[in-house]
Amino acid sequence: MIAAKFFVSGGLLTGFVIKGHSSSAPSGRDIICASVSSASYMAVNTITEVIGARSTPEVRRGYLKLALTKDEAIRSQELLKGFELHIRCLSKQYPERIRIIYGGNKNA
Repeated sequence: MIAAKFFVSGGLLTGFVIKGHSSSAPSGRDIICASVSSASYMAVNTITEVIGARSTPEVRRGYLKLALTKDEAIRSQELLKGFELHIRCLSKQYPERIRIIYGGNKNA
């Protein structure tokens, strides 16, 4: 299962961690993992390269985390909300494969 945790502080989305695999198909053919991964990397790349956040994403196999400062979160809010909406829509389509969690702990 893919777990998508969105960090929330003071009413702001301040980052996220995506971890796990959907296991819906063999590696390289899993459209659920591909959809989540593509959206996640687009969000991280836009926040760091276009918006200019200095926070460094943590990336390893089956894991992507981005934790933002309050200033960075404010500047990235619309994009984070769009990313959250996209993941929520995917989780409604594939509820047995994607779980969403909200919390304030960035030590996930």
